[in-house]
Amino acid sequence: MRHYGRFDWIKSRLGFIILLVLLFWLKSMMAYVLDFNLFSGSSVIQVITIILNPLPLPLLFIGLAFYFRKSRYFYPIAIVMAFINTLLLYLNVIYYREFTDFMSVSTMLGYNKVNQGLSASGLALANFHDIFFWLDFVVIIGLFLFKKIKADNEAPNKFMSFAFSTLGIFLFMLTLTLGEIDRPQLIGRQFDSNYMVKYLGIDAFTISDGVRLRNINRERNSVKKTDVQKALDYIDDHNLSDVTKYQGVAKGKNVFVIHLESFQQFVIDMQLNGQEVTPFLNSLYHSDSTLSFSNFFNQVGQGKTSDAENMLETGTFGLPSGSLFASHGSDQTFQAMPAILHQTQNYSSAVFHGNNASFWNRNNVYKNMGYQYFFDASYYDTSGDKAMGYGLKDKLLFNDSIKYLERLQQPFYAKYITVTNHFPYALDDRDKDANFQTASTDSDVVNGYFETNHYLDQSIKEFYDYLDKSGLADNSMIVLYGDHYGISNSENKSLAPVIGKSADDWTDWDNQQLQRVPFMVNMPGWHGGGIKDTYGGEVDVMPTLLRLLGVKNAKQYVNVGQNLLDSKKEQIVAFRNNNWITPEYSRAGDEIYDSNGKVLKKLTTKQQAKVDKIQEKVNKQLSVSDSINQKDLLRFYTPKKFKPIQAQKYNYAHGLGKLENLSVKLGDNATDLYHKNGDKSTVDLYQTDAPEKSEPRSDTSRITQQNPDDVDKHDAGADNEPNP
Repeated sequence: MRHYGRFDWIKSRLGFIILLVLLFWLKSMMAYVLDFNLFSGSSVIQVITIILNPLPLPLLFIGLAFYFRKSRYFYPIAIVMAFINTLLLYLNVIYYREFTDFMSVSTMLGYNKVNQGLSASGLALANFHDIFFWLDFVVIIGLFLFKKIKADNEAPNKFMSFAFSTLGIFLFMLTLTLGEIDRPQLIGRQFDSNYMVKYLGIDAFTISDGVRLRNINRERNSVKKTDVQKALDYIDDHNLSDVTKYQGVAKGKNVFVIHLESFQQFVIDMQLNGQEVTPFLNSLYHSDSTLSFSNFFNQVGQGKTSDAENMLETGTFGLPSGSLFASHGSDQTFQAMPAILHQTQNYSSAVFHGNNASFWNRNNVYKNMGYQYFFDASYYDTSGDKAMGYGLKDKLLFNDSIKYLERLQQPFYAKYITVTNHFPYALDDRDKDANFQTASTDSDVVNGYFETNHYLDQSIKEFYDYLDKSGLADNSMIVLYGDHYGISNSENKSLAPVIGKSADDWTDWDNQQLQRVPFMVNMPGWHGGGIKDTYGGEVDVMPTLLRLLGVKNAKQYVNVGQNLLDSKKEQIVAFRNNNWITPEYSRAGDEIYDSNGKVLKKLTTKQQAKVDKIQEKVNKQLSVSDSINQKDLLRFYTPKKFKPIQAQKYNYAHGLGKLENLSVKLGDNATDLYHKNGDKSTVDLYQTDAPEKSEPRSDTSRITQQNPDDVDKHDAGADNEPNP
């Protein structure tokens, strides 16, 4: 038996492997803190997994060297595996500094595109501490060359390899279990690369992404020409005429799409204790300048909010399971609203959202959709109590976005994603309206829901006041929609008494009826609106908006929806689980209901024929949508005069600087509000009662402000700017 001094343990094979794993762990911690900022805002479980996750797979991979008993194989294999782990980590560090995201496998395979994007920044992306990613290899190799470390020719116990593999697998299962506890369906939904890395680490994220890409490629490689033609034949037959009395009434107007998080239709016109829950939204709903829809349903699946966004932008459903944004969005071909409007009517486009850009993979999906700017959480001060679980509070989002909005070239397509009205509906006391008294049910979720609804309503009113004062309202169309249910089926019986229902008689039909969400198209100064009782859903929004905006040949853009304003629209709303609802019948679970919620135990021959026909149409609509998305069929079909999106040309860094530079470049031809206002900001026109605005600015602000003169050269000439 050999005896080792204090540091001589490193000279053994076991000690050498432990050293390599420990060094990789230290490098990971350095990257997690200095580059990825993973610990910021993390829960206790996340902190534990962040500390643990650099160990499992490196233990497994570097420990493979134990399976090679000869030293001439052992040491090179151990060093190469450690080098590969470090290389993967460092590539992600460089990529993250530029794109604020982790490298997907498809990005790695498209190295030339990545290199093109990164090379423009050159050494600007390198930091001093980068030397520590590689210094250990230089030292270790030097020690071997100068024979300060000699190969240990004594092979370890034959069970050592098994022990290391087992330990690696155990630690991986531990982090995965903790991740699934903290974020259910972590692997299945893959809604955020940041969360995947927080729970599982860079290696596991890359492997998971590789499996995802393999499955997607398998689907896409199975495409036949007949698949494309079948989809196009369905679209051609299903799509409706462009000719309605509303055709082009919003042509040339700015478009605001306001995403009302978790907002349900039953709240409209509701009163609690003699007070309206959402007085301002109620006024919009009943205004003659608004097209309002009383039978509009959310059609989301597991992708929830991301499914709603996809339906509104593309007119296709989310996937049968998981999220299209998360699983397919990085490589998907879209024909989406921002790209269509830019190419047909020279619209600029932007998204304003107070959450991380990577959540639901938005930072990649938006590029594939043709969004030119994305102002995510990094553009706002989210310190202290300014943000909640899913991002910046709504009043602050609208207020703090104005310095970016006023720089957008008009006409523009601008989407706002609100988050305060999100489960668990726990509003800070100082954000509550002291004059508003919520419900007093046995559910804190239900009670809190009305308080956050009320807060959201106040946020929208403040934004509308700004639109009026700034003059933007005069030439804008504001689209407001609820993305999905807020009160889940498990809480609906607690809600029942508040909406005049009996909890004892509650059925699946009642659950289905509550899937209604608001859909309002408001055009200030226009007086052709009214409340429509047409049955429709989120896949119908895109074809409806294209026609309101007067887009020529709207029928050529692939979508499975129908124009809500066409009298010939089919009154069928398909749900992602193959259930459906019509004015006459609905399917919820295994039951067929009539329009009054009565179960039809035995259908007549005529009724059965109607139900079968509806089910056939629902199945067809969903299957065509799934074929389009899962097989990426749009890569084989390009509408006339439509140019496929080149996502690699988009970069969402330094958005304000790009906007300012563009305005200067356009000169007198600039159409942004700032320029139209005599080169004066309209920020001071915005009035909010958000208590956070009366507080001193925090030193920990994450807000990004750029002087146009300081913007990197590769940003100043960005390809994501609209044409003059």
